[in-house]
Amino acid sequence: MKERDICEVTCVDNEKTTRVQQQLEKDTSITEVTKLFKALSDETRLKIAYSLTLEDELCVCDVANIVGATTATASHHLRHLKNLGLTKYRKEGKLVYYSLDDDHVKQLIHIAIAHQEEVASRE
Repeated sequence: MKERDICEVTCVDNEKTTRVQQQLEKDTSITEVTKLFKALSDETRLKIAYSLTLEDELCVCDVANIVGATTATASHHLRHLKNLGLTKYRKEGKLVYYSLDDDHVKQLIHIAIAHQEEVASRE
C-alpha cells in the first residue's frame, strides 16, 4: 500500500498560522534569501562556492580551470555571486582573486553538502 503524505482531513490551527503569516509579512529578507538560493541552485555557481570553501581565495583563472569553464564564464558567475553578497574580490596587478564574503556563506555551503550526504546515506 502506498504511503499517503497529505492530510486526509482539513484541520487548521488558526493561532499558529496567523502567527507565522504575521512573521512572514514582517520579514523583508525572504525575497533576498530566495535570490541567494536561486543563485546557488546553478550547478556551476555551487561548484564555485564550494571550491571557495576549500581554498580561502582563488584567482578567476583557477576557478575557470576547476569548474571547466572559460575565464569569461567563471568571471560572470563570480560577479553574480558577488552582487548577491556571497563573494568578494581583490585585485592584484592584472589578477582578480575571489573569496567567500564571510563565514556564514561557508557554513551554508557545508551544511547543504552535509545534509545531502546524510540524505544519500538513508537511501
